[in-house]
Amino acid sequence: MRFKKSISQLIADQKRGSGNELKRSLGPVNLVALGIGAIVGAGIFSLTGIVASENAGPAVILSFVLAGIACAFCALSYAEYASMIPVAGSAYTYTYATLGEWMAWIIGWDLVLEYALASATVAVSWSSYAVKMLEQFQIHLPPELTASPFDPIKLADGAVIHGGIINLPAVFIVAVLSLVLARGTKESATMNNLLVILKISVILLFIALGWSFVKTANHHPFIPANTGQFGHFGWSGIIRGAAVVFFGFIGFDAVSTAAQEAKNPQKDMPIGIIGSLLVATLLYVTFSYVMTGLVPYTAFKGDASPAATAFAVTGYHFLSSALIIAILAGYTSVILVMLMGQSRVFYSMAKDGLLPSFFSDLHSRYKTPWKSNLFFLVFVGALAGFVPISDLGHMVSIGTLFAFSLVSVGVIILRRTNPEIHRPFRVPWVPVVPLLGIAVCVALMVGLPLNSWGRLFIWMLIGIVIYLLYGKKHSRLRNEKENL
Repeated sequence: MRFKKSISQLIADQKRGSGNELKRSLGPVNLVALGIGAIVGAGIFSLTGIVASENAGPAVILSFVLAGIACAFCALSYAEYASMIPVAGSAYTYTYATLGEWMAWIIGWDLVLEYALASATVAVSWSSYAVKMLEQFQIHLPPELTASPFDPIKLADGAVIHGGIINLPAVFIVAVLSLVLARGTKESATMNNLLVILKISVILLFIALGWSFVKTANHHPFIPANTGQFGHFGWSGIIRGAAVVFFGFIGFDAVSTAAQEAKNPQKDMPIGIIGSLLVATLLYVTFSYVMTGLVPYTAFKGDASPAATAFAVTGYHFLSSALIIAILAGYTSVILVMLMGQSRVFYSMAKDGLLPSFFSDLHSRYKTPWKSNLFFLVFVGALAGFVPISDLGHMVSIGTLFAFSLVSVGVIILRRTNPEIHRPFRVPWVPVVPLLGIAVCVALMVGLPLNSWGRLFIWMLIGIVIYLLYGKKHSRLRNEKENL
């Protein structure tokens, strides 16, 4: 027997009124800001230079357009689900309604890892920029407290020691944001809105001030000739570049985890998901146009801060510090939204009995899953403090692409099995659009290194053991059906 939740049951569970429901406090502006907060991170300052110098040249602009279109296929499927099933849990909840409990557990367990790793990875990067910012104010942290035990540390005299004690700034930002989330969703959204305003302001300032310094000669040839190797310039470089910058768009799916906290989810969730993706794409394209127009794309080769290199030709040196502030704001909002997303997935899995019930306990005053927030404070904090960023970064993408694929599959299945369900938002041209989304995700997954697949397999194996030993026995849906 396949244990699936019906759409009506999902909505009925949410409306049950047990006093254990998340508080609806997010409007469309908050949801768009959540999406922008997750999508537009510091990647806009680094991915542009990397892809321009190694893959596409000035045609990195087209790479961003292609990646945005690819994400749009999946975003449309997420929007239909979120308007139809306005409850917390994102792809986990959607899969429960289409492919059943087993696949829902797999994707839920996968999402927990992806959000945790994304949060930890960004926290480590946040730490490095925070240290640079503090040094500008002559505040120098002991290097042993800014790196994991497995990271090499370069001292002020140039000497290199192998291994710090703990990356304390990374742990700090995870702890602060976890406590902010436990304090309340509205307060978290307000903080995210301020961070988004800050980083978008700096990005717009970069575009506005840099526009008049753009040299059209730097955009010629717009598509550099291919070197004879796939992915190195030419149209194959644009395609390879799209695969690289695709991961700069990941994050819109985190908006769907907040469906149960939206004031009018049927209307506002599609606005939040699609609106944030459109804004992010426009920012990426415009920013890359200005950045590649300021200096030749070859100048970004091996440059760790390409945006600063490009902007230096304008003479507005004051913006170098503003860029660091914008990067910190960008990283902070990404961590905030990812921590929020994973706690909501955990909350939904615990409500279904697949995880211990205390993870679904809501704070009596703030109506947040505070125990899940505290759990991930410890879990993500440990990853950020003690694991090298090189190891953290390997797995951030593969599970997300897997989730995107399953959501697209689910839209096709539900159109056939439940055509009568009210869909405030409908994906156009089904099954063509979802199939295109699946094709893009599978193609990108195939291109990922084998060690990413290996680590995913180990994590999934751990999840399967937990499901068989605990989740299967305590599943609320399974027990209800078996007792009928």
